[in-house]
Amino acid sequence: MSFNSPFSEEIENTTTETEDYESVQVVVVADFFASELTGGAELSTQALVDSSPFNTKLVKSEAVDLKTLENYQHAHWIFTNIAGMNWELIPTIVANMKYSVIEYDYKFCKWRSPDKHKAVGGEECNCSNEMQGKIFSAFLYGAKTLWWMSEKQQDFYHNLFPFLLERPNVVLSSIFDDTSFVTINRLKESTKGSERSGWIVLGSESWIKGTEAAVKWCENNNKDYEVVSGLTHTQLLEKLATAEGHVYLPPGGDTCPRMVIEAKLLGCKLELNENVQHKDEIWFNTNDPFDTEAYLYAARERFWGGIKHAMEWRPTISGYTTTLNCIKHGYPYRQSIESMLGFCDEVVVVDGGSEDGTLEDLRQWSKEDSRINVYLVSRDWTEKRFAVYDGMQKAEARKRCKSDFCWQQDADEVVHEEDYKKIHELSLNFPGQVDIVSLPVIEYWGGPEKVRMDVNPWKWRLSRNMPHITHGIPAGLRKTDEYGSTYAMPGTDGCDYIHAETGEILAHASFYAQDAHNARVAALNGNEEAVQAYKEWFQRVADLMPSVHHYSWFDLERKIKTYRDYWSQHWQSLYNIKQEDTSENNMFFDKPWTEVTDEDIEQLSTKLKEEMGGWIFHSKVDFSKEVPHLELRAGQPEVMKR
Repeated sequence: MSFNSPFSEEIENTTTETEDYESVQVVVVADFFASELTGGAELSTQALVDSSPFNTKLVKSEAVDLKTLENYQHAHWIFTNIAGMNWELIPTIVANMKYSVIEYDYKFCKWRSPDKHKAVGGEECNCSNEMQGKIFSAFLYGAKTLWWMSEKQQDFYHNLFPFLLERPNVVLSSIFDDTSFVTINRLKESTKGSERSGWIVLGSESWIKGTEAAVKWCENNNKDYEVVSGLTHTQLLEKLATAEGHVYLPPGGDTCPRMVIEAKLLGCKLELNENVQHKDEIWFNTNDPFDTEAYLYAARERFWGGIKHAMEWRPTISGYTTTLNCIKHGYPYRQSIESMLGFCDEVVVVDGGSEDGTLEDLRQWSKEDSRINVYLVSRDWTEKRFAVYDGMQKAEARKRCKSDFCWQQDADEVVHEEDYKKIHELSLNFPGQVDIVSLPVIEYWGGPEKVRMDVNPWKWRLSRNMPHITHGIPAGLRKTDEYGSTYAMPGTDGCDYIHAETGEILAHASFYAQDAHNARVAALNGNEEAVQAYKEWFQRVADLMPSVHHYSWFDLERKIKTYRDYWSQHWQSLYNIKQEDTSENNMFFDKPWTEVTDEDIEQLSTKLKEEMGGWIFHSKVDFSKEVPHLELRAGQPEVMKR
């Protein structure tokens, strides 16, 4: 998983071109461009391209491949008609590209028109529930902005795919360039006062254009008419400038037919049906042609203003954490929060009722930095099920976050300064198919020299700020004791990301694939080749992805004392177990905790630091077993060195 180039391992670079890819700011994709086809969509696209304030590259839809995506990954892509594109690329585009979509018709439907689907295909359109509809709706949802041709078209999509309401949506209409406006106004002036005669019918073999119905209307109403086809665009405008009217009766929804707009601007009477989807919009349904022309003239600026905003837009991030007597327990809570301030727009801190000065320090800090928001949510930490409060406190912190994304971090976790930019890049290129991403955890052992291999190297970290995401015990692992209090079965720490209503564990995107897990397991079982392979893999991951440095086992003496004074009781509370203070139940020493001295802990800490690379204390520590460890190039965050 790479946020710098997700394509680099999938394709081989065989190009000999010397194009300056980095200079391209916008890529426009279409099946055809105006130089090849003078349809309404192609003319609109060309008008936008000609007015682009950015260095813009045109790419035929059929030419889009992994190499092209990689070359212009930095650019903002604009997809128009993409029937010729390999749709198998859409998941890659959604996951890795910044893009907008101009929807000219109804590409979720295999006929590109639900009305045509019914009329020609003989059945109601159900494409929204089939693969094409699902893929295309996911493609639309992944866009930074969605641009529609008419309000009716936009409403149709929103009724079918309500989740698209979450994206920025703009009704654009057909687009005209300066040459078109000049030509139309020249023709209006040159034909002013001339007698107009005849009705214009667009001759087309396309089902949607309704040529047969238009001819029939003219004949039924005794209208002189001419069916036009094969003309240049200028010749067509000249016909409309002298015609009495234009009749256009499409048999299905036509989103914003350009010729109808041109006929109105040139003074034609119009005979339209309800399938001309823009006909009742305010800018068009007016007796003052200036209103229509002004709206159309501003469309290009409106579009590029929206694209510029999308290109410059940066999602906001709320960091959130919980605290409880951090000073007493020696947690680096200040360094943790300071690191979050390096990339977060706000940091939400929920304190559980600290009595050691932590809360007072946080409140004073929040007065000095308005980005820090401190809340007191007191709990009775002497209750039998106090461990359940850990997840509840995280949920309390999360629900107070106001930004687009949420970043969860514990009071003993710190982000390296070099990773701040990576987090922003990840928020900009967040995977479209999930709401949560897990990221690497660098778990120190006894100091900065050793990084553990014996623990899972990931944790849920960055997520969309969605109301259904919360923390707690998954529904399938919840139990109730004889007093009606909730506790957990093993398999959760009580702080999982779960659905607020169902309690189900939520899906997440992870970099930790099965082959990496297999290498880690083999390494822990003594396979030296696997040790080296896992070290190289983890170093690459840490170089490419934002990681969190975890200081839980950095100071082993402090950790063992905290385990003695707190964590053993925490796990008993969470899992509804009772362990007597015996030598068998003490995983650190061969004697009860009541007989363990501070000197014993100091000696064990030194031995663990020097001789071990980690140990999971579900079983008694065994110094005869070698536990490999890692060393990373980046080193500790600077904030931890001060």
